[in-house]
Amino acid sequence: MSNEVKSFSPPQAFDFIEKNQRTVLIDVRSSMEFLFVGHPRGSVHVPWIDAPDWIVNPDFVTEVRKVMLGGVGVDEHGSDAPVVLICRSGKRSLEAGKLLLSNGFLDVYNIVEGFEGELDETHRRSTLGGWRFHGLPWEQC
Repeated sequence: MSNEVKSFSPPQAFDFIEKNQRTVLIDVRSSMEFLFVGHPRGSVHVPWIDAPDWIVNPDFVTEVRKVMLGGVGVDEHGSDAPVVLICRSGKRSLEAGKLLLSNGFLDVYNIVEGFEGELDETHRRSTLGGWRFHGLPWEQC
């Protein structure tokens, strides 16, 4: 455990989550992204920035703590189980991870390619990287 957000590729994250059952995968994208673009199977949605205001969620840390206290067997502060964060391309989730660390979370990871990866030369996602690109389990509503 360190005071930095650790990085995973999507396959590394999936392997880590499979081997560490106390890990919680949190999708920090907007509600529209989570529902309509899709999300990793088993992920919990806690938006970092969402409609209608599109500002950083002032309750983000509190909402993550509630998720962590929801039965994964963490300490009374909800900060000792690993937290893996994902967004579209790994930028929002990195910022969210830094905030969690500064609020007492101990073991925080960021999926650097995110769910959809970076834009390719034709301005499309999911062609260069990301959770879906790697064929990892996902679903959409």
